[in-house]
Amino acid sequence: MEKQKIIEVLHFCAAQCTHCYDACHLEKENDMSHCMMNDQDCADICRVTAQLLERNSENADIFLKLCGEMCERCAAECDKHGHMEHCRKCAEACRKCAAMCHEQEMAH
Repeated sequence: MEKQKIIEVLHFCAAQCTHCYDACHLEKENDMSHCMMNDQDCADICRVTAQLLERNSENADIFLKLCGEMCERCAAECDKHGHMEHCRKCAEACRKCAAMCHEQEMAH
């Protein structure tokens, strides 16, 4: 897989997680704190993983594995709130990112 494509997917996933976090923060009727924590963690690990890939770090594989796992965790949490569009979009982005991370990890 082209490295630039996975970097774009990582940045897109981070953006979706940040959007989900912001939308969850405005939610007044449900406790969204667990979802928000996962959103922040996932956005952070996606950004760091993208940076490592951009600079051809020898540690990128470690982060690809971790990022894939974090994306899966975030998607699972967002699936619990599937009635909210921002959570559905975040879960979709996270699942795509997780699959690409695992695929890229195997290629190394």
